[in-house]
Amino acid sequence: MSMRANRIAFWMVLAFWTLLTSLAVAQVAPEFERFDQFAGAVETSLGKDRLPDSGLQSLRNALAEWRDEFVSARDANAVEVEALQAQIDALGPPPADGGAEAASVTERRTVLEAALREALAPRLRADEAHARADALIRQVDSKLRARQTGRLFDLSRTPLDPRLWAGAVAAIADVVVETQAEIAASRPGTLAHVAFWQRIVIASLFLIAAAVLASRGERMAAGLHPRVAAASAEHVRLLSDYLLSFGTVLMVLVGVSLLNGALISTGMFGLTGRALAAGVSAVVGTAVIGHWLGRQIFPKHEPEGAGLALGEEQRARARTLASLLGLLAGLLILHDLVSSAAEIDDDISGVLAFPVLLLAGVVMWRLGRIASAVGRTPEGADPAFGRGSVQLLWRAVQAVALAGPALAAFGFQGLASGILLPSVLSLGLLALLVSIHHALRSAYGLLRGLDAVEARQALVPVLASLSIALAAIPVLALIWGARSSDLADAWTRFRTGVALGDSLISPTDLLTFAFVFAVGFVVTRLVQGTLRSSVLPRTRIDAGGRNAIVSGAGYVGIAVAAVAGVSAAGIDLSSLAIVIGALGVGIGFGLQNIINNFVSGIILLIERPISEGDWVEVGGQMGIVRRISVRSTRIETFDRTDVIVPNGDLISGTVTNWTRGNLTGRVIVPVGVAYGTDSAKVERILREIAETQPAISKDPPPSVIFRGFGADSMDFEIRAILDDINYGLAVRSDINHEIVRRFAAEDIEIPFAQRDVWLRNPESLTSQRCVTQPDDIGAQEPGSSREAE
Repeated sequence: MSMRANRIAFWMVLAFWTLLTSLAVAQVAPEFERFDQFAGAVETSLGKDRLPDSGLQSLRNALAEWRDEFVSARDANAVEVEALQAQIDALGPPPADGGAEAASVTERRTVLEAALREALAPRLRADEAHARADALIRQVDSKLRARQTGRLFDLSRTPLDPRLWAGAVAAIADVVVETQAEIAASRPGTLAHVAFWQRIVIASLFLIAAAVLASRGERMAAGLHPRVAAASAEHVRLLSDYLLSFGTVLMVLVGVSLLNGALISTGMFGLTGRALAAGVSAVVGTAVIGHWLGRQIFPKHEPEGAGLALGEEQRARARTLASLLGLLAGLLILHDLVSSAAEIDDDISGVLAFPVLLLAGVVMWRLGRIASAVGRTPEGADPAFGRGSVQLLWRAVQAVALAGPALAAFGFQGLASGILLPSVLSLGLLALLVSIHHALRSAYGLLRGLDAVEARQALVPVLASLSIALAAIPVLALIWGARSSDLADAWTRFRTGVALGDSLISPTDLLTFAFVFAVGFVVTRLVQGTLRSSVLPRTRIDAGGRNAIVSGAGYVGIAVAAVAGVSAAGIDLSSLAIVIGALGVGIGFGLQNIINNFVSGIILLIERPISEGDWVEVGGQMGIVRRISVRSTRIETFDRTDVIVPNGDLISGTVTNWTRGNLTGRVIVPVGVAYGTDSAKVERILREIAETQPAISKDPPPSVIFRGFGADSMDFEIRAILDDINYGLAVRSDINHEIVRRFAAEDIEIPFAQRDVWLRNPESLTSQRCVTQPDDIGAQEPGSSREAE
C-alpha cells in the first residue's frame, strides 16, 4: 500500500512541476505586442531626429535587449519541433501525383503537419521581431555614426582669433563657479558620511603603498639578484623591476579611482563637478602610465642586446617626452569631458584645446625623431623589415604631430582631437604590449634557465605576445571611436555564426569539429602504432605490405575523423554540393599534377611495385627507397643524397627494382686474356675462382662464358647468382683480386692496349728548334737578359 501511495505522490509532484514549468515558459515568452508599440515609437523618434546621442544610445540598448530576448525565444520549443519533424519523416514522403496511401497514414500526416505549423508559429514570430529589432539597431547605428562623422568635420572659428581668448578665460571661470555652486548646494553633513571616509582611508592606503613601492622598489628588487644563478640574474632583474613598477602604477590608479569614487558618491558634485573629477583622475592616471611606459621602453640601463641604439641622454629625453605625452593626453580627456558637461561653445572649446594639441604635436614630433633611431633588429630577423616597420611607425607619428595642430589652427578642432588623442593612446597601447612581451620573455627565460640571447630567440614568448596583441584589438577599436555596443554586436554575430549554405556555422560548431577531429586523429595514430608495432610484425606480411596497411589505415582514419567531425558539429553541406563539385573540378584542372601524384601514391601502396627498403633504379638514379609518401617517394642514393621522385614518374616510367620479392641477383665479371693463351685453362681457372666465393649461390652454379675475340684480347665472363645482391660490388672486387693472383701464378697475361707513334719527318722538326745565338745574347739589354733568365 505504501508503494502505491509513493507512486501516486510521485506522479502528482511530476504533474505539478510540469504545470509550473509551462507557466514559467509562458511568462518568459516575449510580449510581441509591447515590442510592436516600442518599435513604432522608435521609428517615430528616428524620423523626427530630435534625440541626443545619449537618447539614441538608450534606445539602442533597449532594442538590443529585445533582440537577445527574441533569439532566446526562437529555440523555446525546439524539442517539440524536432520531435514532430522526426515523426513526419518517419511516415516517409507523400505519394506522388496519382499515388495512394493508407487513409490512416494520410490523416496522421495531416495532424502532424498542422501541429508542426502551430509549433513553428512562435519561432516565425520571433524571427520576424528579431529582424525588425535588428533593422532598427542598424538605423540607430547609422545615425550615430553620421553624427560622429559630422562632428569630426565641423568647421569652427580659428583658435588664433584673439577675440575668442577672453571668452575662453570666462569659460574656465564659469566651470569653477559652477562647480563651487554645486558643492555649496549639496546637503549639509555630506563629508561626515561614514562611507565617504571609509573610501578615503582605503584610497590613502593604496596611495601610500604605491609611494613605498616607488621609493623602495629598486632596493627590494636588488636584494633578489644575489640569490639566483648568474644566467638568470638579468631575467630576475628585469622581471622584478617590471612587476614592482607595474604594481606601483596599479596601486596609484586604484587609489585615484577610489578617491574619485568617494568624492562623487557624496553627492556634492553635479554634472560639471563629476566631469571635472573624472577628468582630473584621467590626467593623473595617464601621466602615471606615460611615465611608467617611458621607463619600460627607454630604460635607464639598456639590457644587453636590446638593440635600442640610443644613448643614455637620448633615453632620458625620451622618458621625459613620454611622461609629458601622457599628461597631455589626460588634459585632452579632461577638456572633452568638461566641455561636454558644461556645454561650452565649439569656438571656445577649440581655443581651450588648441594649446594642448599644439604641445602634444611638438612632443610627438620630438619623440618620433628620437625613437626613429631605434633601427637595429635582433639577430636572425629580417633587417629590412625591422627598420622599415620602425621607420614607418614613427613617420606616421610625426605626420600626425604635424596634422593635428594644423587642423586645429584652421578650425577643425574635432578632427584634430579625433586623430591626435587616439594616436597617443595607440602609442601607449603599443608600448604596453611591448613591455608585456619583454616581461614574458624574461619569465620564460627564467623558467627554462635560458640566457638573454636564447630567451630573445625563443618562440613561446612571441606566440604568447601575439595572442595578447590579438586580444587587444577590441581596445584599439574603442580608442579609435568604436562603441562598446559595436563590439557587443560583433561578438554576438561571431557567436551566432556564419551562414554557409543552409547551415549556420558558429564557434561552438568549429570547436566541436576540431575536438572530434582531434580525437579521431589521435585514435588513428594509436591504431597505426598498434598495427606497426604489435599486430603486423606477428603476421607473414612483408615489410612493404605492412607499410601499405599502416598508411591505408591512416588515410581511412583521417577521412572518418573529418566526416565524424562534420556530423558532430551539425554542419549540413548538402546545399553546397554543386559549388563544391565545381570547385573540385577547378582544383582538379589547376592541381592535376599534384592529384596525379596523390593517386599514384595510393596505387603504389596498393600494388606495391616498390616498397621501402628496395634497391631501385629510376631515371638514371639508383638507391634505396626510404619513404613512400602521398605525393612523392624519397630515394637515398649510394652517395648518401636524397632524390625526391614524384609518384607519377614511378607509375608511368620504367623502374628497375633490384630487390623486389627477394634479394637474389646476378653479377657479371668480364676479363680478357692475351691471344695464344689456352682458353680451356682460362675457363677452368675462372670457374674455380667463382666457386670458391662464399656469397655466390651453388644452385644454380656459376658459369664462365667465352664471349669472343676482341681487338686486343680474348674476352671471358663470369656469371654468378648472389644470395644477396647488396653485396654485388664486394663480390666483384674479391673476384678481380683473385683473378689477378691466379693469372700471375699461371703466367696468364692480361693484355692492355698499346700505341706506337711514328714520326715521318723528324729532321724537319729538329731544324725548326729555336736556338739562341751568342751574338743575339750580347745584343740584348741587361734588363732583357735578366728577364729571360
